Amino acid sequence: MTSISKSALHQMYRTMLRIRLFEERLSDMLETDEVKCPCHLCIGQEAVAAGVCAALKKDDYVWGTHRSHGHYLAKGGDMSAMMAEILGKAGGCAKGRGGSMHLFAGEQNLLGTVPIVAATIPLAVGAGLAAKMRRDGRVSVSFFGDGATEEGHFHESVNLAALYRLPVIFVCENNLYSSHMHISQRRPADNIYKFAELYEIPGIRLDGNDVVAVYEAAREVVGKARKGQGPALIECRTYRWRGHVGPARDLDVGVKRKDELKEWMAKCPIDRAGKLLVEMGVLQQELEKDGAAIRAEVEEAVNFARSSAYPDEAELENHVYYERQGDQ
Repeated sequence: MTSISKSALHQMYRTMLRIRLFEERLSDMLETDEVKCPCHLCIGQEAVAAGVCAALKKDDYVWGTHRSHGHYLAKGGDMSAMMAEILGKAGGCAKGRGGSMHLFAGEQNLLGTVPIVAATIPLAVGAGLAAKMRRDGRVSVSFFGDGATEEGHFHESVNLAALYRLPVIFVCENNLYSSHMHISQRRPADNIYKFAELYEIPGIRLDGNDVVAVYEAAREVVGKARKGQGPALIECRTYRWRGHVGPARDLDVGVKRKDELKEWMAKCPIDRAGKLLVEMGVLQQELEKDGAAIRAEVEEAVNFARSSAYPDEAELENHVYYERQGDQ
């Protein structure tokens, strides 16, 4: 049994369901070609974002990747603003300039998602260094995929964070594939969490489809980081249900994924959390009401995005360089 409260689990369930239903609606819009920009969906991986962000405060920092719709929503980003951004509208969270892979929620301290693999890991460390210098008690979280651990940015960043005992949590969403290549084709051993041993920081491997396990692990390491005990690496084992990019199921990409997909869909993080909530006394009808309310929220986001204006052409050169107040 878990020590997590029913209300806390229910909130994480709602967060996961918001991510799932948003992504499924976005998938429909991709299939009809209403959405033009490339979108990397996180269907199947919702528990990682929901569990980690539930352990954070609003002032804590979050940095993401090309697959960060879930991180944005879990940290409290506005759904309508993200949908507008994906449609390239001025009402978007980056004013229609970033699209799916460049999300920003300043009030929630989600300060950037970037498609370049491992690119935001050093930024998370920089934010952690600033937090330590200011002594403000904030924690910085870096979300990245398994492929990012094969980049120099990852190792340099973990090394620096460990050396200066920075309040940074490195969260690897290991969905076993870097684009279309399985981890067994890229690494001599499937042991990402053991990288932590090289830098003498805590390294944890857990079931990334168990939102309670993710939350409890994140809560522990976040608490320690906030007290000045340094960084940690969490490897969350999960699986994306859709292709590397786009809405397709991605069953035939030169590697055998079909049987894997069936197995992982049976481990749906939302279904698992829902069953646990029912065991804890939440009525199934209440969970169904959650679904209905969130579907309505998603449709409101779609309508907002569709009705928003495109950016004015006269603003094309704005926000390219920093401009001091009063400069033309």
